[in-house]
Formats: sequence, structure tokens, C-alpha cells
Amino acid sequence: MGIISGYPMGAKIVSNFKKQGICTKVEAERMLAFTNNSGPLFIIGTVGVGLFKDTTTGILLFITHILACLTVGFLFRWWKFSRKRNTNEIDDSFSYQAPISLANLGEILASSIMSAINTIFLIGGFIVLFSVIISILNASRILEFASDFISPLTGFLNIPDSYSKGILTGLLELTNGVSNISAIPNKNISINIIICAFLLGFGGISIALQILSIISKAKISIKPYLIGKLLQGSFAALYTYLILNNFAFLNLNL
Repeated sequence: MGIISGYPMGAKIVSNFKKQGICTKVEAERMLAFTNNSGPLFIIGTVGVGLFKDTTTGILLFITHILACLTVGFLFRWWKFSRKRNTNEIDDSFSYQAPISLANLGEILASSIMSAINTIFLIGGFIVLFSVIISILNASRILEFASDFISPLTGFLNIPDSYSKGILTGLLELTNGVSNISAIPNKNISINIIICAFLLGFGGISIALQILSIISKAKISIKPYLIGKLLQGSFAALYTYLILNNFAFLNLNL
């Protein structure tokens, strides 16, 4: 569901697992690190077709996105590995629920719809908020000033300085970031694709705050999520780089 539905569905399901006593806090942290992902509709439809004007690029980004999240999942197998499963950590505030009957079906449907609407408003609210913040940072030239500080890092990675502002934007809010990166003119278009792969894996601070607002009630730490997303972004960029350089038909460089 985290892969199919996109952000923040994975976190919402993990949070529900923790609340319902299906898993412990440590197990929830392990799942949270790799089950919260960007969906195919956004990666293939919006980024691939809409921004890069190429369906193959969208499919490539989605494949490397999945490979990266699975890699993080295997690595987080050892997250607090030495700690034995403590059933006392399981939240027992949710008692056993009887099978669904026609009497309470309407109530369950209403609750599900309200939960979905609240999640949609939450996502939209964060996107609008961070779009305003990015506009303010652009107008005040703070973002441009901050991009100068990461130029040594981009230079070390052999990334032109023209990408610094877009990378910072993507670290704040994913949609604005990939839009800016994809629009940068460059004959070596693989750089744009690789950077977008990293941003899609990381998700941005906007999404991290969405996740925090969801998992806080379940008392799940945000730390493993942030570590996992940094790793996922890095692995996604690495896999994208390797595929673009080893499969000639995927190389769009002029």
C-alpha cells in the first residue's frame, strides 16, 4: 500500500498497526523506514510524463525507487536487532473488535471517509504551506544565498551549480523540487534524472512533517524514518546512475 498509494499512506498504516497492538515500537520503526514511498501515479505520471515528457524515464524512476526502498528494508532488519521483542511495548488501548456487521458498517465507512478526507487536507495543507515558504525564500533571495553553501558539495559530486537551488527546494518540498530540477536545461539530462531520483527517495521536509504529525499519536520515533529516507534517496540515485550508464537505450543525453 505504501508503494501503490504514495506518501503518507505507508506511515498511516504503520501507525495503525502500532495502535492496534499488531507490532511493537521497534518493529513499527523498522517498517516506517521503508514502507512510506512515492506512488506510481506521481513518479510515472507527473514526473515522467508530465515533467520529463518521457514515460520510460518515469518507469525507470519508479523501478529504482522500489529497489531503493527494498534495500533500506533489508538494512533495517538490523535496526535495534539486539533488542528482544517486548510485548509490553505493544499498545493495548485497542481491544479486540468483533467481525463487521451490517449494524456498524455505516459507522465504519463514515469513519474511513472522514479519515481519508483529513489525510487529503493534511497533504494539501503542507504542500501549500511549503510552497508559500519557498516563494518567500525565493523573493528574499535567502534560497539563492543558501545554495552557495552547498556548492562545494555539488562540485564534489560533479553537479553544476545551477542545480543547487533546485536541490534545496526539493529538500524542502518534493513537488516543487522535482519540477525545478526537470526544467533545468542540460544536454546531460541524466543529471536531472539522478537528482530527481534522490529527491523522490528522500521525500523532503514537508513530507517528513506530515509523517511526524501522523506517527506522533502512536509514539513512534521519527529518527529511523529520516535515516531510512536519506539512505533510500542515496540508493535510488545510485541505482539510477548505474542503469543509465549501463543500458544505452535509456540514455537521453544529447
